[in-house]
Amino acid sequence: MNPDLDLTVDRVIRAPRAVVWRAWTDPSRFEKWWVPAPAVCRVERLEPRPGGALVTQLSGDGTEFGPHLDACFVVVDEMERIVFTTALDSSWRPAQPAPVLMTAEITLAEHQDGTDYRVLVRHGDPAARARHQELGFAEGWGTVTKQLATIAEHEAAR
Repeated sequence: MNPDLDLTVDRVIRAPRAVVWRAWTDPSRFEKWWVPAPAVCRVERLEPRPGGALVTQLSGDGTEFGPHLDACFVVVDEMERIVFTTALDSSWRPAQPAPVLMTAEITLAEHQDGTDYRVLVRHGDPAARARHQELGFAEGWGTVTKQLATIAEHEAAR
């Protein structure tokens, strides 16, 4: 991690890695936690493989949806790591995404209480990192990580 370029979120999720992995790779589960509530997410494409698409839409009220994320998976190591970038869109074209260009790496590791979950978001320069932080990185990614944990922990408790 480079503190001048990167932002992170770390959390222990009290659920097995397989449950957390499914929350990342199953569109119906992914939609439930990917955007901070009360906003609603709709998955257009979720292809968790290198080169696969990650395309979501966002709605504030659940009725009218607009573009949210158009990204490309770079690395998908089953049950361990997912890396996606907004530098390429879902059709592998160079992108200039608003509000920031980023590459996100999600790692899942065994933990005695469940899953050690880590998000590392890389930026190309300190200004992009600062902009992402100012836009509410900690609150946004922190909220969706909490939502992911709630869903995974609930599923694991069943």
